[in-house]
Amino acid sequence: MENHPSFPALAPLLAKYPRSSGSLFQTYNDIVFAQEWKDVKVLDLEKCSRGAITGHKKDSETILHVVPCTLSETLSTGLLEDAFTSLRKPPEIYLAITSADASIVYYKISAGIVKPSM
Repeated sequence: MENHPSFPALAPLLAKYPRSSGSLFQTYNDIVFAQEWKDVKVLDLEKCSRGAITGHKKDSETILHVVPCTLSETLSTGLLEDAFTSLRKPPEIYLAITSADASIVYYKISAGIVKPSM
């Protein structure tokens, strides 16, 4: 992992939050190298004990917020509330759920009650 090109950008948070380091590393690399997002930054979500990722898709200027986690984690509404607060209350965040086979599923989580689009 230390020899990977993304390691320098992630190293402080990988060391600080070892329990969530795998999901952060996997999600960051998917966003940067596979999806080719622009202006990608890694943020420290101290209240959530993990890092988060912000940036925008290559064909958009809308800033997106991603909170990585693993399939085996138990998440709480408190963690999601802390993530929204730490990220300065964006209208939505994406939960990147990683698994041991290197697959990632992204779920859009909206703040409050939001009527689904039809």
